[in-house]
Amino acid sequence: MKHQVIRTDKAPAPVGPYNQAIAASGQMIFVAGQIPLEPESMTIVGDGDIVKQTEQVMANLSAILTAAGGDFSNVVKTGVFLKDMNDFAAMNAVYAKYFPEDSAPARACVEVSRLPKDVLVEIECIAVV
Repeated sequence: MKHQVIRTDKAPAPVGPYNQAIAASGQMIFVAGQIPLEPESMTIVGDGDIVKQTEQVMANLSAILTAAGGDFSNVVKTGVFLKDMNDFAAMNAVYAKYFPEDSAPARACVEVSRLPKDVLVEIECIAVV
């Protein structure tokens, strides 16, 4: 995969583990939004705990990326959906463990009124392998 971070001082600088844009070439993998379901039991992890839920979501994303022949370094774009934007800092701290700021993907993060199974977080991504 060819992967290049795009940055300009003519747009706002990133304020977290993401970049303004990523240019990439290769096979695109569109990973569906993942919620904190533990795959063996299909039960929700971390009831009311955004950190535990984000960790499970990232584990689920990792498993799918691995199955596609990639890993987090191949991710070029993420979408983060939070039930409560007050959970942003805690979610972001977990998220940042997977994406170094200098090579992190582009990202959007929004608060939504409700997520499947009333979880606190859902994350989707696009990767290029």
